[in-house]
Amino acid sequence: MRTIIRVLVGAFALWLTTLIVGGSGQHGVWVESPGQGILRTESAALNDVTIYDPYGPIITLVLVALVFGLVNGTLGRVVRFVSIPLYILTLGLFGLIVNGFLFAVVAWLSDLAGFGLRIETFWWGVLAAVVMSILSGLMNGLLGTGKKKER
Repeated sequence: MRTIIRVLVGAFALWLTTLIVGGSGQHGVWVESPGQGILRTESAALNDVTIYDPYGPIITLVLVALVFGLVNGTLGRVVRFVSIPLYILTLGLFGLIVNGFLFAVVAWLSDLAGFGLRIETFWWGVLAAVVMSILSGLMNGLLGTGKKKER
């Protein structure tokens, strides 16, 4: 149950991050839904009727948050372990670069899928990773999902 709540918190933090860091249109960081929410387009006699799917963006955010959690849990651990000397040398500031790299990996994976997270440049990814980590840390702290299970 805690994992589901953490994925939902990550999706909400990602949505807030796109609102804060993303600009108007395709600028900064944004999430692109498949078909941009269009469920289907029907052509009537002289009218084109477009039916929108309101759950498309929500499902996309949850899927991107799930991919983000998987990338952080697997590749993130390896990259952080390998870069321990750089963490020590930069007094932990290299963590910003690592988080931006992981954000870019999630954007690349979602680009392969044809929808999901999009970033304009690497530095937008670094900024988005900082904002998202602050937001998800605050929300996990408020909900108590960041604590380890007591046995």
